[in-house]
Formats: sequence, structure tokens, C-alpha cells
Amino acid sequence: MMVWFESLSGNEKKAFAGAFMGHAVDVYDFMIYSFLIPVLVTTWHMNKAVAGGIVTYTLIASLVGAIGAGLLADRYGRVRILRWTIALFALACFACGFANSPVQLTVLRMVQGLGFGGESSLCMVLVTEMIRNPAHRGKYSGFTASSYSFGWAAAALVYSATFSWLPAQWAWRSCFFIGVLPALLVIYLRRNLQEPDSFARTLEQRGTPAMSAGLRRVFAGPLLGKTVLCSLLSGGMLGGYYAIATWMPTYLKSERGLSIFGTGTYLTVMILGSFVGYVLGAYSSDRIGRRLTYMIFAAGAFTMGLAYMAIPASSTVMLLLGFLLGVLMQGTFSGIAATISETYPNEIRATGYGVAYNVGRVIGSVFPFGVGWLSTGHLSLGWSIPLVAGVGYLCVIIAAWLLPETNGIRLDDVAADAVEPVNMTVTSLSPHREAGR
Repeated sequence: MMVWFESLSGNEKKAFAGAFMGHAVDVYDFMIYSFLIPVLVTTWHMNKAVAGGIVTYTLIASLVGAIGAGLLADRYGRVRILRWTIALFALACFACGFANSPVQLTVLRMVQGLGFGGESSLCMVLVTEMIRNPAHRGKYSGFTASSYSFGWAAAALVYSATFSWLPAQWAWRSCFFIGVLPALLVIYLRRNLQEPDSFARTLEQRGTPAMSAGLRRVFAGPLLGKTVLCSLLSGGMLGGYYAIATWMPTYLKSERGLSIFGTGTYLTVMILGSFVGYVLGAYSSDRIGRRLTYMIFAAGAFTMGLAYMAIPASSTVMLLLGFLLGVLMQGTFSGIAATISETYPNEIRATGYGVAYNVGRVIGSVFPFGVGWLSTGHLSLGWSIPLVAGVGYLCVIIAAWLLPETNGIRLDDVAADAVEPVNMTVTSLSPHREAGR
């Protein structure tokens, strides 16, 4: 199964290692706050609306950071800007440990969001451009995206360890401080990393593009419709995930009556399932195509989420359903980096990716609010979560159906006017595929 990875060049492996670790640190620095909300609510006497607003402001800042980093990366190169983005969000996460009020934390988290949005987008652009053989692009980007599971798990482990060893008033600060340490490793891994050949060729042939022109192209002509659909695709994925992941601990504690340890056990099983989902989705997106993979995993995630919340199952069955929910929920994300990268031409790819994926983040941020509203005097939390998440997964299916299939296309062949659908079969190659798959 890993023959494709062994065939990678040294630069491709170095890019994978740097992107994998960078994305994992990215996720840790973002997710650790969700574990700290209960203690911060108590420490600063803030209400849930304020606590949730900090997340919203962080996500809005991530959109600004992603667009800005994308514009700079299309002009000055992916590798150089990536170094600055990871330094920005790692230092901001460290500084969050010194916050003494919700306002201070909000400002620092917004600064972190600027780096977070830029780094998470650019590292996926880098790996999709770096891979030479387009037949493996889905696996390459999918395995990179699987680092989300490791960052999520790291946040859970650090939270458990620090609150076991330290008083609460020091433990939450330590969780933020720790985030800077693995960032230093990422900076080391990315040393001497070369720019992707496709981007270097574009700069040589067309020169340095004007930043404003790149942003206009993303929202003009034939690309406008694709930008909207890619934003809807990523927004549906993220919305479904946010609806489930944000409210899952509350659901397990309030409606299933689990202890903190029991809740942690269930979430651990779901995180393990998420890694398996990334791997399965990575292979599936290259094997049967991006569009069909999205549709299958999105429909499966909604069905499994409904079963998980609605069936009065035993603990053993619940663990199994949680594992499968993690597989289907996160497997939906495996091909998104490839799809968005295969939508935009070389000279504006980073800008296009930053816009499409992070507009999706903003769209997705509405879904947790939807669950809270629906579960307040309308439906139980157990019904509200899968129904709101189902809206997101319906958006995924619609967007995937309307977007062209791009599996196997060479990035140098992506034109600004159109990307023709690829005729997918298991045994034959489309005209866009490189020879010698």
C-alpha cells in the first residue's frame, strides 16, 4: 500500500514531513482552546457566548490570514511565507498563556488565527504542488491531512497530563506554552526546502504577479463559480465536523451520563477512527475519484451520526459507532486539498486555496451555533447535532456533484477558464494522466 510513498523524491518526503508536522501543530494550537473552555469560563466568570465568540473571531482572522498569506505566497513563494506563518501562530499560542482576561485572549487568538489560516492553507498547497505523479496526489494530500488526528490527540493528551500534574490556574497556561515547542521542529524540518517545480516554472515564464490581480481572478469569470462551489464543499465538511465535534463532549456528559474519563475514552476511539478515515479517503480519492468519495463519505457520516445519537445502544456498540463516525466524518476531508489545488492555475493557486477553504471555515463556524439554537427549546441535543450536521453533508454532496472531476489532472494543465471532467475508470487512464502510473 505504501509503494507510492517509497517512490517519492527526497524533496517530496521533506515537504511531506514538514507539512505533516506543521499541520499537526496547527491543529493542536487551535483545538487546545476547546479543552480549556470550562476552566476559563470558571476562572474569568465569562459566559458561553463569550467563550464561543473567541472561536468565531479566531476563524474570521484565519480567513484574513489565509488570503493574505496566499497572495504573498503567489508572489514570493510558498516556502518563505510558510516559515513566517508558523512562527506567527506558534508565538501567538505561547503568548495566550499570559492572557489575564477574555479580551486579551481574544486579541491573541485572532493573531494566532492569522498565522493558523495561512499555514494550514499553504502547507496543503505545497504538498499538492510538490508531488510529481498526479495519480498519487490524493494519497499525498490525504496522508498529510491525517495529521489533524495527531494534533487533536496531542491536545487531548496534553490537556489530561497538565491538569493531572498541575493546579488548574497553571495547567491551562502550560497548555498554551507547550504549543511553541513542536513548532521549532517544524522550522527545522522545512530548512532548505525547495519551491515546487510547477510554481517555479510559472514564475520563470510569467514573472511575479500583482497581488490584487490574483485576488480579482479568483472572483471573476469562470473561476467565480468554482470558488463558490469549493467554498460550499469545504464549508459543508467543516460545518458537519464542527457541529459534531463541538457538542459531542456535552452530549456524552449530559445525555449519556458519562464521566470525564468515559467521555475521554469515547473521544479517543473517535480520534482513532478519524485517522483510519483519512487513510481510506486518501486511497479512495485517487482510486474512484474525488466526487464519488465525497458523496459516499458525506452520506455515511450523516447516517452514522444519526445512528450514534438516536440508537439507545450499549457502551460497546457506542464505541464501535463512534469509531465508524470518526472514519466517515474525517474521511470526507481527504481529497479537499487536491480538489481545490486542481481548480486554480499555478500563479493564483495559493490565493484561491486560501479563499475557498477559509470561506468554508467561516461558513462552518455557523453550524455549532445552529446546534445550540435548535437544542434550546426545540429538539434534544441528540437530534439537533445530526440534523444540523446533515445540512453540511448535503452541501458537500451538492457541491461535489456540480464540481468537475479533477482526479489525475496535471497542475500545469489547469487553465483559468475550465477544468474538464476526467473520465474515471479503474483500469484505464484519462488523457490528463501522466504516463507510467
